[in-house]
Amino acid sequence: MAYLKFYRDRLRHNYEFLSRILAEKGIEWGVVTKLFCGNEIILREILDLGVVEAHDSRISNLKVIKKLNPDIQTVYIKPPPKRSIKSLVTYADVSFNTEIEIIRMLSQEAIRQNKQHKIIIMVEMGDLREGVMRDELLEFYAEVFELPNINVVGLGTNLNCLHGVMPNSDKLIQLALYKQIIELKFNRKIPWVSGGTTVTVPLLIRGDLPVGINHFRIGEALYFGADLFAESTIEGMHDDVMILHTEIIELHEKPMVPSGDMGKDPRGVVTEIDEAQFGVTSTRAIVDVGYLDINPSYLIPMDPAVEILDASSDMLVLDVKDNKQHYKVGDMVAFNLKYMGALGIMNSKYIDKIVE
Repeated sequence: MAYLKFYRDRLRHNYEFLSRILAEKGIEWGVVTKLFCGNEIILREILDLGVVEAHDSRISNLKVIKKLNPDIQTVYIKPPPKRSIKSLVTYADVSFNTEIEIIRMLSQEAIRQNKQHKIIIMVEMGDLREGVMRDELLEFYAEVFELPNINVVGLGTNLNCLHGVMPNSDKLIQLALYKQIIELKFNRKIPWVSGGTTVTVPLLIRGDLPVGINHFRIGEALYFGADLFAESTIEGMHDDVMILHTEIIELHEKPMVPSGDMGKDPRGVVTEIDEAQFGVTSTRAIVDVGYLDINPSYLIPMDPAVEILDASSDMLVLDVKDNKQHYKVGDMVAFNLKYMGALGIMNSKYIDKIVE
C-alpha cells in the first residue's frame, strides 16, 4: 500500500537553516501550511518547530491550526471571498487584501466580533495575479485607514506565482519605497513589507535583498529546499522532507509497444508508436498510485534505474529495464516529489501520511 513518509529531522534542519539566515537580517517570517490540506498529524509537527505564524489559503486549515495552537498568529493569504467573511475574522488574525469592498465587510464583522483584524494590502508588481495597481495605492490606503477595527500591518506582493515573473532588487526596492511614501503621507506606521517568499530566498542568501523587506512567508523552501532561480536545492538544505513510497502490485517482462487497433486513451490521447521499439521487451512494474493521487510528471524516482512510463487513474507503470535491482511483487519503490505533486498526494484520502 502506498504511503507518504514525512521526515521530522529533515524538516527541523530546514526550519533551523531558514530561521538562522532570516534572523541574521532581522527578518520576521511565517510558515505557509496550505500544502498539507489541514492534516493534523503533519501540522502538529510543523507547529512543534516553534512556529509563531502560520499562513494558509483555506479557512478550514486555519481553523485546525487554531485548534492545535490558539496562540499562533494565523494569516489568510489570498483575497477573501464575501461568503467567508465571518469565519475568516474568527480564524484568521491577518488577511491579504486587494478589494476595498471586502475590507469594509471585514471591518463590519470585526466590530461584531469585537476584534481588531489585521490586513496586509497586496500590490501588483508585474506577475498579474492578486494586487492593487500601483497608481491606485495611495487612494486605496486612504480609504482603508478610515475603517474601524482594521489594523493595516503591511504591504506585500506575490511574484512567480502565476506568470513566473522573478523578483529582483528593483521591484523589491519599489515595494519598500511604497511603504515609506504611505507612512509619510498618512503619518501611520506600517510594520511589514512582505516581499519575501521561497523564490526570494536566493536573493537573501546572495546578499541581494534590498533593505526594507522585513517579512517572508515560506513553504516550498522549507519542505523542498527549493532554489527557484537555479531550479536546484539550496546548498545546506534537504529536498527529501517528504518521500512517497509505493508498492509493486505487478511485475512482468512485456513488449515496449502496445498491439492492436489504437484509439484514444482515457485522457483523450492517441499513443504514438515508436517503430524502433518493435520486438523490444523490458521489465515493467505497476505500483499502486495513479492520476487520482498525483500527476506522474511531479514524481522523481529515487532509484535512477527506474523510469516512469505512464499512468492510469489508479496505477503507475514503471520501466525497471532488466531488473538488476531484483524487484519483486510487494517491494516498495520510492519517489521524491515536486511541490505540486506533494499537493496532490496530501489532497488524496487514499494515501496514508506517516511521520518518521
